[in-house]
Amino acid sequence: MRMRPRTAVTTAITTLCGVFALALPAQAAPADPGGGVTVFAHRGASAYAPENTLSSVQRAADLHISWVENDVQRTRDGALVVIHDTTLARTTDVKKRYPKRAPWSVSSFTLAEIKQLDAGGWFAPRFRGERIPTLQEYLGLLDHTGQGLLLELKQPELYPGIERQALDTLGRAGWLDRPHLARRLVVQSFSAPALRTTHRLRPAVHTGFLGNPPVTRLKQYAVFSDEINAEQHGVTSAYAKAVHALRGPHRLRLRLNTWTVDSAPAATRLIELGVDGIITNRPDVVENAMHSGR
Repeated sequence: MRMRPRTAVTTAITTLCGVFALALPAQAAPADPGGGVTVFAHRGASAYAPENTLSSVQRAADLHISWVENDVQRTRDGALVVIHDTTLARTTDVKKRYPKRAPWSVSSFTLAEIKQLDAGGWFAPRFRGERIPTLQEYLGLLDHTGQGLLLELKQPELYPGIERQALDTLGRAGWLDRPHLARRLVVQSFSAPALRTTHRLRPAVHTGFLGNPPVTRLKQYAVFSDEINAEQHGVTSAYAKAVHALRGPHRLRLRLNTWTVDSAPAATRLIELGVDGIITNRPDVVENAMHSGR
């Protein structure tokens, strides 16, 4: 999964390809391993390393997991950072460093302040000193590991314009070229308006709606979503068939991924129901279940 360093020539070629790719739709679903079930490491391999950190990405890579999922939010001074909660309280030492700044919202701290926080010690002593990564840093590591990214716009209503900003960051990092669009990037959100905006700004980007829309409304979501990324307990065989009966904005069969699945029996059940992907904190457990058939 390691990638060779870019030369000046390959960088120039990639840049030119990216210019053309902005106007051209990808020709295959990015997370489509040839008919198998895709395993997404939820916030990285978050059962084994602090969630949404570079260590969790690396741990997923060490487990040979080809896709990671993350969450993107914005700091007070406009930087995009990778963190799940809208508050820094649960996964950093912010209460100790800034005891008087409750509720410690991500949007109320500058990037410089956030970079001073320990985002790993809460998980295990050996991760003490781990930092919250910027989206740019996160993408850089993925280019090193070769993994794909299921990027969640977390509560975009709190961050007006984050759709365009995230796309701009992806573009600057080379993630809107044809290879990335075709095989390594999906943008997801619980917010239908955010996905509509993302699709309008960059139609070539594959998108996924987080949630379980009723079957009667699936056709509306297929206008701007390539995937339905549903909570596992709402998935049935009938629901999977209803999703798969539709085509998304890229004229491909709508995919069905499900979350958050951490046990082998649950993974096996969902695979039998026909899901296309499983989002999990324990990607090795799901992979083993797939290979063992149990």
